[in-house]
Amino acid sequence: MNKKLGLMSLTALVLSSMVGAGVFSLPQNMAEVASPAALIIGWIITGIGILFLAISLLLLSRLRPDLDSGIFTYAKEGFGEFVGFCSAWGYWVCAVVANVSYLVIVFAALSFFTDTPENIIFGDGNTAHALIGESILLWVVHFLVLRGVQTAASINLMATLAKLIPLGLFIVVALLAFKKDIFTLDFTGIEMGVPVWDQVKNTMLITLWVFIGIEGAVVVSARAKNRRDVGLATILAVVTALIIYILVTLLSQGLVSQSDLAAMRNPSMAPLLVQLIGSFGEIIIAAGLILSVCGAYLSWTIMAAEVPFIASLHRSFPKQLSKQNKNDAPSSSLWFTNFAVQLSLILIWLTGSSYNTLLTIASEMILVPYFLVGAFLIKVALARKSKALLLIAIPASVYGLWLLYASGIVNLLLSVVLYAPGALLFLYARSQYKNKPPLHTSEKIMLSLVLFGAIPALGYLAIN
Repeated sequence: MNKKLGLMSLTALVLSSMVGAGVFSLPQNMAEVASPAALIIGWIITGIGILFLAISLLLLSRLRPDLDSGIFTYAKEGFGEFVGFCSAWGYWVCAVVANVSYLVIVFAALSFFTDTPENIIFGDGNTAHALIGESILLWVVHFLVLRGVQTAASINLMATLAKLIPLGLFIVVALLAFKKDIFTLDFTGIEMGVPVWDQVKNTMLITLWVFIGIEGAVVVSARAKNRRDVGLATILAVVTALIIYILVTLLSQGLVSQSDLAAMRNPSMAPLLVQLIGSFGEIIIAAGLILSVCGAYLSWTIMAAEVPFIASLHRSFPKQLSKQNKNDAPSSSLWFTNFAVQLSLILIWLTGSSYNTLLTIASEMILVPYFLVGAFLIKVALARKSKALLLIAIPASVYGLWLLYASGIVNLLLSVVLYAPGALLFLYARSQYKNKPPLHTSEKIMLSLVLFGAIPALGYLAIN
């Protein structure tokens, strides 16, 4: 008999899906781009925006229970075939890159135990040794999923505890060691030579990254003892995560100077805790991160494979990706997804790219799917003539537009380049299905812009 989930279990599930590897690298990630003043403003904007997004997801799950395949179906229902495909493609690319980042950060954490200045083995998770280890872990999990292995509640609880125990220890110790004079030394980041508002914009993709997974509330709603608990669990999880993120980032800037913090290796929480409690701190953070990521990686692998599988059932992705094996695992989609992960790992090794690069790409690709959630709720609100819904939908959409603006021209052009191969896949998928309605003129224009816009975008990125 399926066990129904109470409020605490639901909150733990949603919190676990958001608080992943990213939080362990937040001190360095944020110090690299922003001063304490900019961080405070950035977290206020993100906190308000992410709450509106969470409420939008919750409302849509209740108002349109017929659209039970996640945010992809919201985009398709509201804005047509091609926009729906772009939502699915963007989400899938984000999930693939997120999985790559999990693998990279695990071996970057292992380097604290294996590397010396004279002998770099795993480095930042982008060495040849790291590539071999990451590939082995990737395909071990792949074959586990093919056998129908699912994440049990006990695994999720273990992963959540693995995250929260070292995070709680870090926050308590950092509070005790916090120095106000260090925190206020360059409060507005004058030494950075970047205006505060530009610093705020530079934090946006990072703050979004650590909230990816907020849509997990929609996924678990069917298993709730009480449907109303889903909304409360979502709010509790978002507020808890926000408090953790704010404390981790702001307290870190009261421990060492911003320049020293920005120069630290990731996961940067480890060297910080070493300064506070000695070498044992490195072991606590690295072990907590490794357990946390490994506990979550299985579920994220399943999630990444589910997107092409579901989209193919809706005839938006090639029909080959709709195949399941005898264990009801989406086998074709899983192979497709993990070959993409493997290729990305090889590119990381060849280019020497780091976790921070992956963070930027993943966050950029989720912007369109998240923006379309608020935009679709606006359509639903207008159809129902509901001012109350508009009060939620408009701020959620404005937050999505703000993120697109704040991400900057280079990252927007990068997303155009990454959407272009998806457009080709979309055309191939359409050729497989007969009797599909023709695309609207607006969809044809968008498709052409993505395909042909990728050429100058790629040229601009190459030059810059």
